[in-house]
Amino acid sequence: MHPLEKSVAPNPDGFGQDPFGYSALAWHKWGMAQTMAGFPVDISKPPTAADLKSPVLWITQAHALSEAAVSVLKREPNLEHMTVYTKGVCHCQYHAVALMLVGLSLEISLKAMLIISEGIETFTSREKERRHHRLHELSSFVPNLTEKDQAILESLTHFIYWAGKYPDPGSGREKDAVSVFDVSEKHQISAKELFGLAARVMGHVREVIDGKV
Repeated sequence: MHPLEKSVAPNPDGFGQDPFGYSALAWHKWGMAQTMAGFPVDISKPPTAADLKSPVLWITQAHALSEAAVSVLKREPNLEHMTVYTKGVCHCQYHAVALMLVGLSLEISLKAMLIISEGIETFTSREKERRHHRLHELSSFVPNLTEKDQAILESLTHFIYWAGKYPDPGSGREKDAVSVFDVSEKHQISAKELFGLAARVMGHVREVIDGKV
């Protein structure tokens, strides 16, 4: 393997040797990949804001989050060391973490599509107004979203903001803990529908790249 090809390939030992450094190497690897493709990038210099708005980085980040969610959902958590009274509690929270990852993957995917369709300069000029996690608002350009789809995206938003990270939405926002149940019960949302929508939203990036929107 050519040294440059090796430098952009996954390093199975990288995380174990330097977890923080390796996990922050994405931009550098993308810079080396661009150099290999004939578009030299000086990775010895800090990336610019425009460099970090590369749609490739956002799409691959969305995929990483999606893969992390799949990995979580494919295995049952080890709860053997917990008491009979707390195993069920933690099991629910484990799945809340998975939903947080699903929601984040959709957020990054939606913002990647906005970068592609608007261009880096326009997206950056509007960045402050989109510096939030409200999936039901960020997805306004995605066609054919139903009321139930919007309800799913609104529910996932709770898991990004708090339900996937904390047991408490924060003082003054206690009603948010109830609204998750209200929306879920009203629309009878199943896991199949949730993941079907996630696949549709993330799959829409192909339409955006093809310039069909």
